[in-house]
Amino acid sequence: MTPEQLPTEQYNAQLDEKIARLETLMKPFSAPEVEVFRSPVSHYRMRAEFRIWHDGDDLYHIIFDPQTHQRIRVDSFPAASQIINQLMPKLINGMRDNPLLRHKLFQIDYLSTLSNQAVVSLLYHRPLTEEWRQAAVILRDALRAEGFDLHLIGRAARSKICLDRDFVDECLPIAGQDITWRQVENSFTQPNAAINIKMLEWALEVTKNASGDLLELYCGNGNFSLALARNFRRVLATEIAKPSVASAQYNIAVNNIKNVQIIRMAAEEFTQAMNGERTFKRLEGIDLSTYECETIFVDPPRSGLDAETVKMVQAYPRILYISCNPQTLGENLATLSATHEITRLALFDQFPYTHHMECGVLLSRR
Repeated sequence: MTPEQLPTEQYNAQLDEKIARLETLMKPFSAPEVEVFRSPVSHYRMRAEFRIWHDGDDLYHIIFDPQTHQRIRVDSFPAASQIINQLMPKLINGMRDNPLLRHKLFQIDYLSTLSNQAVVSLLYHRPLTEEWRQAAVILRDALRAEGFDLHLIGRAARSKICLDRDFVDECLPIAGQDITWRQVENSFTQPNAAINIKMLEWALEVTKNASGDLLELYCGNGNFSLALARNFRRVLATEIAKPSVASAQYNIAVNNIKNVQIIRMAAEEFTQAMNGERTFKRLEGIDLSTYECETIFVDPPRSGLDAETVKMVQAYPRILYISCNPQTLGENLATLSATHEITRLALFDQFPYTHHMECGVLLSRR
């Protein structure tokens, strides 16, 4: 299979293999039947990154084969969104004969939305000049004249030139309510928008009868915080990355959500604060004792929850856990299952045609 082909005829079999693998991983914990959420079979990725290969007068997108490390030319990429596929040849054609834009260009990053906005980052192994900016403006304006809602960024060592803005605004329909999220380039965003909608609606459905407040760790740009806010009295969410916190604050305001509070803290720091081990200026003005958090939501990195955070989350009656690595989820469940049982289990096919699985579990205190 090449990057310009997807084995769509194999999708069902590959998904069945993931279901069987997840069932095996969850069997020691007496998990319920897996709820399965399928991905679109093509044009599901809202993000894509490509190296750029210079071949004489020509240049084109490439990726490297993960097994052989050989470079593969990519002129179209059906895994990516429609707008990314439309932009790929347009950008190359606009830069091929322009030395100011192509010289030492080594990578292009695309970030798009279902509402057909796109921000494109051009990465260089050379300093960027005012002449580069002028040439980039001409390219951007030409593509906008063709109907693309496009924003261009130039990046080089220790420098960034943003022609107008470095973000897109995604609007998704979540259980009858449209929610807008600002997504900043070079920051984490959910890659599969269709699956993101299904994850958010599943999280809403399994917490629909929740009471009290919600504590969320690793909240990113507020992806889950904003959607879940309608099910709780208040949401207290933590995130360490400054760009994500800024986006989350904007998203709270633009959606006119009044019951979400974001704190810029790592999960490990918040655990220390909750345990009374440390005090933080960032918590000044926030009275943690007024929160009645009966549900905790975690969406950790691939490494899963650290040992201290696992102990901390066990204090909550309900644990909602989204995992991008079922192996580390299983390691965490080995501890959590002593106090909680899995009442809901879901598989979200975030990355079709790969070994990767994203899953969700709802745990309730025994």
